[in-house]
Amino acid sequence: MEAKEIYERVKGRLPEAVRELNAQTVDPYIVIEPDHVRSVLTLLRDEPALRFEMLLLVTGVDRLERFEVVYHLTSLTHGHRIALKAILRHDTPHIGSVAAIYPAANWHERETYDLLGIVFDGHPDLRRILLPDDWEGHPLRKDYVAPESYHGISNKA
Repeated sequence: MEAKEIYERVKGRLPEAVRELNAQTVDPYIVIEPDHVRSVLTLLRDEPALRFEMLLLVTGVDRLERFEVVYHLTSLTHGHRIALKAILRHDTPHIGSVAAIYPAANWHERETYDLLGIVFDGHPDLRRILLPDDWEGHPLRKDYVAPESYHGISNKA
């Protein structure tokens, strides 16, 4: 199934959840409303004609004025792929967790939280996964300033 048909099926079932389709990229993506991420992913997983049973990746992108949360999905049953993007305000980066829908999202959401500070509301265990608990800031943010030292260990070369 092509990206346009996937987009049309989602838009037909959840018109308030879908903003637009970009099929002019290597990985076509659908821009979705952040408040509807759970309903869109549930539809994509459960709809027999779609059957996106595998979540490959959840990640975030800092675009300075906004964040994007990106979900890459694959249907093993039908052999099609799609990506979803949810755009979040930079000052309030919150989105619902999809770990209950796709258990693989658990660690992906924790990594995105740790490195970008995007909060996944309803996550079962949202805490740092790569950095120590007392680390300040989120290193993949564009405005991040690396500390000169950590617990007396210099960060200078």
